[in-house]
Amino acid sequence: MKNINLTKNIKLINKPYKKKGYYHFLKTANLSLIVCEIKKDKFVVVSQKRVPVSKVTYEFPSGIIDKGENPLSAACREFYEETGYKISGTPKKIFTINCEPGRLTTKIYCYYSNNIIKKKKSEKGIKIHLLSKDKINKLILKNKFCNASHIASFLKVIEAPTK
Repeated sequence: MKNINLTKNIKLINKPYKKKGYYHFLKTANLSLIVCEIKKDKFVVVSQKRVPVSKVTYEFPSGIIDKGENPLSAACREFYEETGYKISGTPKKIFTINCEPGRLTTKIYCYYSNNIIKKKKSEKGIKIHLLSKDKINKLILKNKFCNASHIASFLKVIEAPTK
């Protein structure tokens, strides 16, 4: 069984597994995200329509790490592209997490910052929100803030502040 390139960033891998079987998974691009708390209990969150789940979701600014780019640079670039805010200083690494290790190769590099400077308008189709911990928790319970790696990053930040 052949591997199939589905897009520039997604490849279906069909790996021989056990006797006469195959294990199918997607080789996907790695991602970076920044959890940014701009003042006590106010986090920068974006919302946008997500086609696979057919709804608007809330999440932290994030995106694909381009070829040759390091995870921190990608996180800062994506944050700027999506929000119009530049990160000032160096964000602190929270952790690296596998998105869905049973089916995807994606690693997500998670960072924390509390220092930003407004530079331009946000990306078209993306809304920016400044939300409290309580509001984010309510969105999680309503399955509106529903990206598991973003939830894990948020919980790590509020459990053990990185300041």
